[in-house]
Amino acid sequence: MTITKAACVGRPRGFDIDIALEQALNVFWRNGYEGTSLNELTEAMGIKKPSLYAAFGNKEQLFFKAIDLYENRPDSLFNIAFQHDHIADVIRGLLLGAAAQFTDCSHPQGCALINSTLSCSEASESIKQTVLARKLKHKQQLADRFEQAKLKGELQGRCEPVVLASLMTALFQGLSMQASEGASVDELQKVATMAAEGILTVSVKR
Repeated sequence: MTITKAACVGRPRGFDIDIALEQALNVFWRNGYEGTSLNELTEAMGIKKPSLYAAFGNKEQLFFKAIDLYENRPDSLFNIAFQHDHIADVIRGLLLGAAAQFTDCSHPQGCALINSTLSCSEASESIKQTVLARKLKHKQQLADRFEQAKLKGELQGRCEPVVLASLMTALFQGLSMQASEGASVDELQKVATMAAEGILTVSVKR
């Protein structure tokens, strides 16, 4: 029996998996993990539940794929800010960048990672703990970058890189929450500018 080429070709998914993942990210970003239903996801992604399971696994697996997409964007906050050589520019870039990105109207407001677990209950404890581990990883990246700057003599001797990383993390969370509550880019940029100048005054060598 002759098998035709058409019979050997797998059935196409019928949707763009990258676009569908971006749509899922936006739903999680807006509603958080626990506030997002499978029906909302499939409607936003333009697919049926069997297609979601086949392409992404369950809701939890889809969530982490969406967060991976968010964290690995070329224009992510850390990727852009860490391109600067001097630590003063890194700090300004992080805070002003956060103000701009968290209020960008092309996507839900605030930080997707911060928003995702704000209202998680015990039922989603594993999700919460995994996201917290990712936040700690980012905090460590900040501390490592500040430690490098201190070794280069860019930070004052009394500046503690770990404490500065904690301060930056707290500022990100505050900016994200204000953006989610409707603060404008102008409002947050003023806050970010004041915060950056305060940090530079007490921590960075002029």
